[in-house]
Amino acid sequence: MEPNGHRRARRKDSAVQANGNGSLSSVGDEHDPWTAWAYKPRTISLLLIGACFLIWASGALDPESRSSGNLVTSVKRGVWAMIAVFLAYCLLQAPSTVLIRPHPAIWRLVHGMAVIYLVCLTFLLFQKRDDARQFMKFLHPDLGVELPERSYGADCRIYVPENPTSRFKNVYETLFDEFVVAHIFGWWGKAIMIRNQPLLWVLSIGFELMELTFRHMLPNFNECWWDSIILDILVCNWFGIWAGMHTVRYFDGRTYEWVGISRQPNIIGKVKRTLGQFTPAQWDKDEWHPLLGPWRFIQVLSLCIVFLTVELNTFFLKFCLWIPPRNPVIVYRLILWWLIAIPTIREYNSYLQDRKPVKKVGAFCWLSLAICIIELLICIKFGHGLFPKPMPLWLVIFWMSAGVALLIFLIVWSWQLHQTLGRKRR
Repeated sequence: MEPNGHRRARRKDSAVQANGNGSLSSVGDEHDPWTAWAYKPRTISLLLIGACFLIWASGALDPESRSSGNLVTSVKRGVWAMIAVFLAYCLLQAPSTVLIRPHPAIWRLVHGMAVIYLVCLTFLLFQKRDDARQFMKFLHPDLGVELPERSYGADCRIYVPENPTSRFKNVYETLFDEFVVAHIFGWWGKAIMIRNQPLLWVLSIGFELMELTFRHMLPNFNECWWDSIILDILVCNWFGIWAGMHTVRYFDGRTYEWVGISRQPNIIGKVKRTLGQFTPAQWDKDEWHPLLGPWRFIQVLSLCIVFLTVELNTFFLKFCLWIPPRNPVIVYRLILWWLIAIPTIREYNSYLQDRKPVKKVGAFCWLSLAICIIELLICIKFGHGLFPKPMPLWLVIFWMSAGVALLIFLIVWSWQLHQTLGRKRR
């Protein structure tokens, strides 16, 4: 099976060649006249346009016009210009991914954003905790201030008789928390990316186990039983997974006829075709098959571990760097991770389905794992001394027992497969 929207043969929507420049030998024959211009290589033209923009923005021809600002303003402008130049390079020259919609250049741009995020995280890793917290003010002026952490498990009573205004105050406060909407939309997006309901439920229950494991460290994870089991798993996560899987089935059952925009008969058809450019060119199924063998089980389990680690990093970074939940920095990180995860899942699933003896993961898989590791290292370094409470003994015993049981399970499974293959060869 080929990756999502990516076919070996030339097709009308394919704009990616081996050189990664998105050039085609006969653009007019393979693309709609309205959109053919977007697939023609114009790297030199854009380079000259960018150079003109830099001349204007930097004041290279008139240094006196840009000398009025202070040092901080000049440094900020220089950093943003540096980022813009790198993103422009990635937009034009970075390697293309398996996705071609809405345009290969979009995913090259996301690749550049991921690299910049990785480099910034590496810089942050080498700072002291207090300096890193103050450095966050450069991203948003409200940061760098210690925040009170809210505990959701201080009062787990569903009915509060002594409260005259609202006897179900605890339930109402939890229902109208910002994390409820985040749960629903988050699991809807994960369902569209992973497209495997059992795997989604493993991730859903697994994160609740992570909250239970680390609630002695983060007050945010100290939830009531009805909040964790009923509201999170059985309501928010279930609804998000249900909506996401219905979205997957809707697109999976469609027949894709990518008629060009100029050949649409009316305005409504042109609008639908334009919006369709932001959907996959071909909605391929993701075949994970975690029970195919011990090694495939470990590969799928590794995906789950990385997913859960990325989600945990969100809360630990927020705690260590004093970032409030509603701050735009949190939203920007989640959006960036969502953009990175889309091609990452496609690449990793293609990697698992590839039967070549020698293969390697894609660029986005490598970047995602690198970013996850650097985020985790930041949490470990900056969290040193912030969590005085040790993990409860019963949790240590539980996870050690789970690890030993998993190891025994894989060893027995591998031994049984070895025995079966040995009997077949006789």
